Amino acid sequence: MMQMLLQALPLAVIFAGAFVMMLLSRTRTFGLGRFNLVAVAFLAVSFLLGLLQYGGSAPRLLWQGTFGPAFIVDDFARLFDLMFTAGAMLTLLINTDYFRSRRYYNGEYFALILFSVFGMMMLAHTNELVSAFIALETASLSIYALVGYHKNNLISSEAMMKYLVLGSMTGVFFMLGTALIYGAVGATDLTAIAAFMQHAGEGEQTMVIVGGTFIIVTILFKIGAVPFHSWVVDVYHGAPYPVTMFMASTFKIAVFAIALRLYLVDFATVQTVWTPVLQAVTVLTLLGGSWLAISQQTVKRMLAGSSIVHSGYLLIALTSAGMGSQVAAPAIMFYLIAYFLSAVGAFGVLSSIASQSRRQMTYEDFKGFADRHPYLALTMAVFMLSLSGFPSTIGFLGKFYIFSGAIESGQLLLAGLGILTAFISVYYYFRLIAMMYFYPGEGEAQKLRVNLSSTLIAVMAVLIIWGGIGTSLIPFVPGADGIIDVAQQAVAALAVPTP
Repeated sequence: MMQMLLQALPLAVIFAGAFVMMLLSRTRTFGLGRFNLVAVAFLAVSFLLGLLQYGGSAPRLLWQGTFGPAFIVDDFARLFDLMFTAGAMLTLLINTDYFRSRRYYNGEYFALILFSVFGMMMLAHTNELVSAFIALETASLSIYALVGYHKNNLISSEAMMKYLVLGSMTGVFFMLGTALIYGAVGATDLTAIAAFMQHAGEGEQTMVIVGGTFIIVTILFKIGAVPFHSWVVDVYHGAPYPVTMFMASTFKIAVFAIALRLYLVDFATVQTVWTPVLQAVTVLTLLGGSWLAISQQTVKRMLAGSSIVHSGYLLIALTSAGMGSQVAAPAIMFYLIAYFLSAVGAFGVLSSIASQSRRQMTYEDFKGFADRHPYLALTMAVFMLSLSGFPSTIGFLGKFYIFSGAIESGQLLLAGLGILTAFISVYYYFRLIAMMYFYPGEGEAQKLRVNLSSTLIAVMAVLIIWGGIGTSLIPFVPGADGIIDVAQQAVAALAVPTP
């Protein structure tokens, strides 16, 4: 009992923190700095507890006598917990200046961030479809509210309504799929579903496959895969910068947590049914995302379009894992870490600039940026290089592992298309670098402000370079090899828990 309490403590701390922030939000004596400090404190405690528990213990069901096999604790879920809490902490700390520059932030914002993190953590730990739906909606509803948090901004309100309506509609698909699976299996826990699929005949699996297809539609919508992508660019554009950063760094990753558990374990016996569909969606996602990213004029919308392309890379790895590649599943975890670092850094720089400006930044606004802000320009260049997959960055290794998995599984055409779209991405990522360094701009060089935000952005840039080259430069400090080891350990922990 005590051991299970300790294992559930990282989630419990976030849940308690969300309610504390909600109660404190009515207190007028609390300033924005204190709200930020308290929220980060809860996230930091949860992160440290999760880090201490990571590694070494077998997958375990929590309070099986009370909840059944609904919640599982394993290294796979713990690694996602660490990314969620780290992403939320970085969102709050890097955007400190942005919060101060906008008067509409108050205590409710921080409570919503913590509720969203709690929903994501539940999603990573869930072993049952109804609890997965509740976790997904807990995270999603908080994100809907955060997108429209600047309620006096019409663009934010429009983005929230579009996201809310479309997201709710796809949530219905998840519940419909769950109902169909329950009708066939007589249970909604993933352990029972996996056991049913291993022993059922082909005719008995039909309803489960149809139900699973509805759930996959929900997942494809949440990650912005084409043709379920219509909301992505407008929602990213309308959301405040910290919210866009939070969505890009954590929410997309959270959806892949449940996608991997379902696809690699519970529906492993029928992966081939969905493989052709996922391959077609992958092709559309890579091409459609590239077109959207190329056609944008503001940097924020370009990053939204490119996030669709990154979903396409992850779908390549997902289908590769379903076709027997041993490299693909760890490659997904590695790529999620690489994308997490790069996206947090890129949106962190944009947020830092936006704290001193009131309008969306276009490519033209970055002309001569390296002369005015040499430090921010350098870090932004590192993040663009990593997102494009330039050698010596962690983004390059992420793509290398994914394309290796595709070739290993025999998906040569998808590997080729992935490499082609990576070359295409050079245009829109390097276009920003060219604007910063090769065009004259107006204004004088700004003195570097050394504060927490600028320090964290620098740390992210160093981690990206270190993750790309730092394998054995400093003894006992893990680099790319250490990250892929962690990814392999997390995937190895994925298993059907023993009832």
